[in-house]
Formats: sequence, structure tokens, C-alpha cells
Amino acid sequence: MKTINVKRTASKGVVMGKAYVVKRPDLSADRTVIAESAVEAETARYEAAIEAAKADLAVLAEQNEIFGAHLELVQDPTLYDGVLEKIKDERKNAELALEETVDMFAAIFADMDDEYMRERGADMKDVGKRLMCKLKGVEDSALSGINEKVIVVAEDLAPSDTAVMNLEYVLGFITQEGGVTSHVSIMARNLNLPALVGVEGIMSEVAMNDQIAMDAKSGTIIINPDEAAVAEYTEKMEAFWKREKELAEISLLPAETPDGKTVELFANVGNIEDIKNALPHHIDGIGLFRTEFLYMENDHFPTEEEQFTVYKEAAELLEGKEVIIRTLDIGGDKALSYFDFGQEENPFLGYRAIRVCLDREDVFKTQLRALLRAGAYGNIRIMYPMIISVEELDHANELLEACKKELKAEGKTFNENIVVGMMIETPASVACAEDFASRVGFFSIGTNDLTQYTLAVDRGNKKISNMYNSFHPAVLRNIKRTIDAGHAAGIKVGMCGEFASDPKALKVLLGFGLDEFSMSAGAVSEVKAELRSTPYAQAKEIADKVAKCAYVREIDALLEA
Repeated sequence: MKTINVKRTASKGVVMGKAYVVKRPDLSADRTVIAESAVEAETARYEAAIEAAKADLAVLAEQNEIFGAHLELVQDPTLYDGVLEKIKDERKNAELALEETVDMFAAIFADMDDEYMRERGADMKDVGKRLMCKLKGVEDSALSGINEKVIVVAEDLAPSDTAVMNLEYVLGFITQEGGVTSHVSIMARNLNLPALVGVEGIMSEVAMNDQIAMDAKSGTIIINPDEAAVAEYTEKMEAFWKREKELAEISLLPAETPDGKTVELFANVGNIEDIKNALPHHIDGIGLFRTEFLYMENDHFPTEEEQFTVYKEAAELLEGKEVIIRTLDIGGDKALSYFDFGQEENPFLGYRAIRVCLDREDVFKTQLRALLRAGAYGNIRIMYPMIISVEELDHANELLEACKKELKAEGKTFNENIVVGMMIETPASVACAEDFASRVGFFSIGTNDLTQYTLAVDRGNKKISNMYNSFHPAVLRNIKRTIDAGHAAGIKVGMCGEFASDPKALKVLLGFGLDEFSMSAGAVSEVKAELRSTPYAQAKEIADKVAKCAYVREIDALLEA
């Protein structure tokens, strides 16, 4: 018996079963340099691979929107041109040209600070794997042989794996690579299957048909458990499913404390598929729709009609509930293949988010027009990111008013009274919160960036990652000041950063008076259960004490108690 403890829970749950270890075909490219006379033949081979992959994906796209995005990637001119350039100019064979190009794009995503964004590199790798199989004339059938109840153990799992996997037989997932926002994690949460990701060395620890007991909530894996461990995990499974039943019942209830304080529990999403997956969790609305994916998954700035279609569908899916759509938040660690941001020494303090939009008014107005028009079909609210001055806010709103005049002159239907808010994610926006609060309809606190900028700590820097702490007194005081400023002006204050779903933070945020908590949809039931068992009076008392603490350890002690 061997026990492994891991930190990266993708989807909670307790399960026992036989291991199904996924062995992949060798898809590595050889390093052969081709002759000039072979360039045409290698190009033709790559183009044939593209056509074959497109045919597969066109069928799969009818089953799942993820494959629609993959179909677009396969046809992406940037990928196509990158591979052809290596074949023609560098005399690389088609496999090697593809491997190097895909690795380059995947590395761009991997360097991004946002974990959700980093995991989008998995899409590029999956498309690359599909194309490589076509070039090599092999099929990746490693997952097609599942015909009994198993726990799938793999180096990584991609969206395309779900097309050949019989999910009726899958009890859970363990992967060596991947993060909590990867497709396997999302899939596991949607299917309510336990999953642990980023389990270093698991492929060398587990053999086919080994017995596995796993607790994905605590992050524990037991390989070939003894009788005592089997008995313990049997009890754990019973307790887990009992709790799941309770949470399912709680999810139907209002987000209300025992003494009558109500808040709103919203979901963070990146696309329409995310919204569809969030709705069964009985959310009160969408607190953050990240529109950057519309731009990043394109080979051009999306047109007004392309954006309008997406925003309209989002509004209609929510049936009158709020949908807060953040305007283009690009730059920093989020690049576009078709737009040059220029070289920057510190892109997180550079040309990004609202700064790009106010500089490229044509791009910004296209999005604003689409949002205004979609606003006629539901309760859409516009949210500006990275605002640090009233001048920026005024400029953005002037462009919004110009868009309204244009649409009116064109006779197009739109929401003339659309509510506009902004993110609070810098010390500057906190310091001027009172000025902003009198000029916007709501605030949404982005704790990821607010923590990073308040503490001057790069959260991606492993040497100082221990200093990145949203429970730091400075961060908590900035949150409290923002909420107080918003309430003094009579506007709602929400939070869309990861801190909003932290159970330990709930009492503090509730006590500070936060009106709306926005999070991953899968976390809503747990947060609601915690909320419904936490008296507001008690939370307020704790929050008042926390606001006076000078040490992080004091805050930790208060919350632990």
C-alpha cells in the first residue's frame, strides 16, 4: 500500500476502483532536414492532414462546442503559416514543423499569469496531437478499450479524449499534468466525477489494474489499499454522497444567512458553454463574462455581429438575471496573434485592458455597440477593467454615448439605459473609490490583481509566492474601503476574484458587507451552505476585528477560531 498526497483538486469526490493507465503512441517528430525538392511534398502532406482533421472535427463539433473551437484552430492561418514557414524556410519535415509551431504557441499560453488562460494551451496541444496522428497515420486509441468501471490515470487528458472514452465506465480521473481549469477538470466537475490533476510522477507509481482509493477533496491517493483503508474509504464514500445530497437541496434555497442577510451568488464564465454548465448550479447571475476569449480564439478582431450573437445568447440564457460582461481585458499576459502589443519590460504595468481599448477606439466601439444591442435581449451590464482614473472612465463613457447616438441614427434596437460598472483591481482605483462610486452603477473587486498590485508581489514568481496573500491587512482594508465607498454612494459591490469562493474568507467578506460573490459555478453550493450557516451578526463582529489586525497571523487565528 502506498499513499500519495497532492494539492490540486480538480473535482471533489471519494471513489475506489481499478486503475486504467493510459499509454499513448509515440508522436514525437524526427529531426530530419528535408531537401528543397521535398518542400512541395511535405506541404501537401500537411495540408492533407489538415483536411482529415477538419473532417473529424466537423462531426465532433455537432456534439460539443469545444470541438468547434478546435475546428477554428485547425484552420487558423497563424498556425498554418507558422508550419509552412518552417517547412519552406527552415527545411523542417512536416511533423517537426508542426511540433515546433504547436510548442511555441502552447508556451505563449503557459507563460500567462492567469491559470485559466494557461490551460487554454491544452487546446492547441490537442489540435497538434490530432494533426500529428494524421501525419503519422496512427490512431490514438488508448482510451477506446475501457469496458469496465475504472479510474483513468493518464499523463494528461484532452477534450478529444472524451470522444472515444465510454464515460459510463469512468469512476474518476488522475492526471500527471494539467491544472484545475483544464478541460479534464471542467469535464470532471460537469460529470460530478472526482479528479486530481498535476499529480507529479503518478504514471510511474501506478500500474494497469492496480486498486486505487482516492479522496479528491483532501487530495489523497492510496495505491493498493489494505483492508483497513478499504473500510475507511467505504465510510468516506457514504459520507461524501450524503453531503452531496444535502448540497443539492441547499442549492435550491436562497443565499441567505440564518439572521436574514441575503447576498447574490454569481458565476465567472469565459464562453457560452461555461454559462450552460453554470445554470444547473442555481446561480443568481453571471458576475464576470471574460470576453477576451472571443478575441484570442480568432484570427481577427471579432466583428460587431460575431460579438452581438454571443452576448445576445448569454443574455437570453440568463432569462432576466444579471450578466456582467467585462470589456476586452487583453495585454499583460494575454496576447493576440493578429495584434502587436510591442515589446514591454513589464507588461502587467503596461499597454493592457482599458488602455488598449481607449487607444484603439475602433475596436472598443465595435464591442460597445454589440453590448448595447445585446442589452435589449436581457439584463446585460457593462464592466470596464483596469480603470485607474476618472479621466479614463469619462473617456470610456463618452465612447459609449457616441455608440448610442450611432445606433439610434441607424434605427437599431439597443438598451439606452444599460448599467455600467468597473473593476476595482489597483490601489489607484481603491484610493479614488469615492470618486468612481458616484459615476458608476456598480463595483466588482478583482482580488487576484488587487492583491498582486497592493502587495507589489508577482504571483507567478515562485521565490516570493508565499508573500502573495489576500488575507494581508492591506488587501483586506482595500476591500473594506471599496465596499464602504460603494455603499455610501448607493451602489452594489461584488467580487469576481478567486477570493470570493474561499470558505475562510466568507465571514470577513460577508461582515464587510459584500453584496455579490462571483466564482466558479462548481463552488456555489459549498459557499451557499457556508453562508446559510453563518449569522451575519457574527460575521460582522469577526470582520470588525479583522479590519483592526496588523498581522496576518492575527487574522488567521481569528478565522480559525
